[in-house]
Amino acid sequence: MAIIKKFRIKSFKNIKSVIEFENISISYGNRIILDNINFKINEGQIFGMLGPNGVGKSTIFNLITGLVKPRNGKIKIQGQDVTNYPIYLRTKEFKVGYVPQYGGFFGDLTLIENMKAISEIVIDNKNLRNERINYLISKFELDGLKDIKAKYLSGGQKKKLVIVLSLLSSPKVLLLDECFAALDVLTIKMLQETIVNLQQESNITICICDHQARDLLACVDIAMILSNGKVIAQNTPSNLVKDINAKNAYFGESFKFN
Repeated sequence: MAIIKKFRIKSFKNIKSVIEFENISISYGNRIILDNINFKINEGQIFGMLGPNGVGKSTIFNLITGLVKPRNGKIKIQGQDVTNYPIYLRTKEFKVGYVPQYGGFFGDLTLIENMKAISEIVIDNKNLRNERINYLISKFELDGLKDIKAKYLSGGQKKKLVIVLSLLSSPKVLLLDECFAALDVLTIKMLQETIVNLQQESNITICICDHQARDLLACVDIAMILSNGKVIAQNTPSNLVKDINAKNAYFGESFKFN
């Protein structure tokens, strides 16, 4: 498979963390999901999360957005403790955008109607709404799909719509949950290129979780492996697949990435 990301940001002159988890733990009943985990996502990075089903990848997204609260520990966004901040405040004040695995749009509304509905929530200035909508339609080449109801779009077109809806608010952080799931090869490549272009053109910090390891590793700068509630490895894609802990917990011996 061709490598989508031709260079990876390994270090910065002035490293600045955008998302930071400090000693975060969370349980559902008697089941421990995350056990005292620590990690940082740096400004401008494309950061990936991998791990078996039920390991807590989506839970991490829910913690970042404020949908759930940790049992203990701190969540910081742009250096500020937001552990007790509500969802709307994290979205509006800290510019956190979220692309869910399923849904994220109004099926009976057209593509343009979806964009107008969401823009009324996230953009206060009426003039800026139309400007932002027109810019995103042009950027993502959606002009021919404007008047089609969202439920009739293809899988790839729906995914593109949800990404566009999340970008209406000009987020500084974009969370992509299982974004490559159930998509064909060409659509996955299109989505990978979209993700990399967003980083290069807009300097958005992007966090992706997915089960498609090769597809995720092809477009991230740094990835981490979660297993049994712990972060067991974190590195660049080429180094991560060589890590003995990552091999034992997730990749296995036969996994190849090139």
